[in-house]
Amino acid sequence: MFCRLLLGACLLFIGSLQAAQPVSYSRDVQPIFTKNCVACHACYDAPCQLNLGSAAGAERGASKAAVYNGTRTQAQATTRLFLDAHDQAAWRRKGFTSVLDAQGSQAALMARMLELGHQQPLAANSKLPAQLDISINRANQCPLPQEFAEFARKNPQAGMPFAVTGLTEADYQTLQAWIEQGAPVDQQALQASATEAQQVATWEAFMNAPGAREALVSRWLYEHLFLAHLHFAGGEPGHFFQMVRSRTPSGQPVDVIATRRPNDDPGTEFYYRLIPVQGVIVHKTHITYGLSAAKLARVKELFFASDWQADAVPGYGLQRRANPFETFAAIPAQARYQFMLDNAEYFVRTFIRGPVCRGQIATDVIRDNFWALFQDPQHDLYITDAEYREEATALLAMPGQLDGITDLPGLWRSYRDKRNAYEALRMQRYADAPAPSWSHIWAGNDNALLSIFRQHDSASVRKGLIGEVPQTLWWMDYPLLERTYYQLVVNFDVFGNVSHQAQTRLYFDLIRNGAEVNFLRLMPAESRKSYLDDWYQSSGKLKIWLDYQAIDSDSPSALHLIAGDPKRSFVETLLERYGSLNARPDPINRCTGAHCHRSGITAELQRAEQSLSRLTGKPGGTLKVINQLPEATLLRVELTDGQREVYSLLRNRAHSNVAFMLGEELRYQPALDTLTVYPGVLSSYPNFIFNVPAEQVADFVAALEQTRDQSAFEKVVERWGIRRTHPEFWRYFHDMSAYIQQTEPVEAGVLDMNRYENL
Repeated sequence: MFCRLLLGACLLFIGSLQAAQPVSYSRDVQPIFTKNCVACHACYDAPCQLNLGSAAGAERGASKAAVYNGTRTQAQATTRLFLDAHDQAAWRRKGFTSVLDAQGSQAALMARMLELGHQQPLAANSKLPAQLDISINRANQCPLPQEFAEFARKNPQAGMPFAVTGLTEADYQTLQAWIEQGAPVDQQALQASATEAQQVATWEAFMNAPGAREALVSRWLYEHLFLAHLHFAGGEPGHFFQMVRSRTPSGQPVDVIATRRPNDDPGTEFYYRLIPVQGVIVHKTHITYGLSAAKLARVKELFFASDWQADAVPGYGLQRRANPFETFAAIPAQARYQFMLDNAEYFVRTFIRGPVCRGQIATDVIRDNFWALFQDPQHDLYITDAEYREEATALLAMPGQLDGITDLPGLWRSYRDKRNAYEALRMQRYADAPAPSWSHIWAGNDNALLSIFRQHDSASVRKGLIGEVPQTLWWMDYPLLERTYYQLVVNFDVFGNVSHQAQTRLYFDLIRNGAEVNFLRLMPAESRKSYLDDWYQSSGKLKIWLDYQAIDSDSPSALHLIAGDPKRSFVETLLERYGSLNARPDPINRCTGAHCHRSGITAELQRAEQSLSRLTGKPGGTLKVINQLPEATLLRVELTDGQREVYSLLRNRAHSNVAFMLGEELRYQPALDTLTVYPGVLSSYPNFIFNVPAEQVADFVAALEQTRDQSAFEKVVERWGIRRTHPEFWRYFHDMSAYIQQTEPVEAGVLDMNRYENL
């Protein structure tokens, strides 16, 4: 007995010594935040704008103002971390409240939120209570310290981490000890390595070279790379950089000019600088672009090989933002377009996965799955015909620069009419040009073929042609690609008001229509109307009459396609002709024989993929489980050797049309929904995870095939599902990011769980 008492006393003494030791933010706290908090608390959609990906975010605190707000009548002040304020006092003036400071006799707000969560543990792997709202559109109350007691009384299950398995006891005690010690921060800013610093200096010298031509090219490049996470050849793993405008030149500390948009007037002399990206890398904002000596040589070749002139650099202002084709007219259009084509996946990703694509109203302008192709520069009249280019340029201006609520109808009609006048001009000129042939489709590298998937209120893009032949394809030329980029990336203001956001959404509808109609030029003339009628069913026909320019149903195509189903004939020929460029062959979804799996994988995985292929190619009216599945499900297949493979199960919702901003649910065609199954993580926002041993994949697929209702689906979830309350939820969730790290390390980042469903 004495020995046991002595041992207990020793343990208590050791524990008190450990508790007295200062907690290190970088060593002890940030890893806990990264594991348990960053999946929700990052970027613009962090609840209460509490960003826990860095010490700066934790110290900034929380705000009641939501960034994503599609109904506000006035634009909101920008609150971008590391840009719009740089110390706690400045953030307090912007309305942010500390979550780390004690309030008199009350503990810090974070400590109380963690305690509330610790006191209300959730039953292991159980469904959450139905009344607990976990949707991304929930009203986050963001209580102030003096409001917390009432908040906790009304919301006893709203503690942190919210609606997910809680912290371990050790992690909980570490965070509470750190907050009690005053939440000291020892995190050091990420610094460039010697190799990276040398390349930073080279690129900054290039971007800040003297001369009007040089300044104009640098401005165009900056506007096309400002959103990128730049990485250098030979750089450190996990090191990324962003391009900014600074009041200070190279060699001096960066003083960022934080304009609302990248093409706003900087208001002073400035320099382009490259600075390290700080904080935890999260997948949803991690849009990468590589820099190297070869890339710099390519840029110089594209932009400075020809003898073009620029007398002066244009100023800034509304018209310059609205029409970049005028602003940068002096730069050869061939150079601009080819630069974008070289890395087309990056540019499509900026507007498919960037800030504009958050929320159903923002994404319902696109189909749930489609493919994108590009027009070859040598057969793009905007590139090759100077007279046409001059005539078209004035019609390519884009809305969104003025955000008056009462002006919205007039602004919309004005820009719609300009766009339709451009489409009429375009149709006329292309009718007189040689008929499109295979050489008109760009095939420069593996960026030539892209697959886009929409997951209700988010979207993603990947190289290669993934999935079954989609209902629609886009064929983008330079004016389509550049307008999409400027409308949805450069000119989009995530803090803007309802008028600005509506103009952005409405004009993107016209761009989508333009890309679809351009693809129809490849189809036989007599088939085009029937395809258009299929894409714009029911109310879509009204939209065609109201807002769209008529299509060309007469000019021939030079492609020789099978008359019965020319679109499928086109795809089959495309896959044959461009097979070497198709980054992701897809035998699971487009099985043409007995073996519906990838080659070169183990027999165990071959059997798993053969089973999974049974879920593809069947509409929701036949495969009833599709109606139970969320938008993006991740399947983790455990192999007998201890390894695992990850598959994305993407639900492709069918619509009669996607031509209207509201009422999407009225256009659903659930009986036509399909499922795409593909290796890899094809979404930043997983809705659910299944973990299935390889030997049980056939049983898992059979169970899905037999599921007819929610009750049957819940049995599947109970056997193989990883619910938010699963004791090992975070291990499985972060293993998805680990999979990306192993397969595509440059693209790796923490995934977002704001859309993880309560199945």
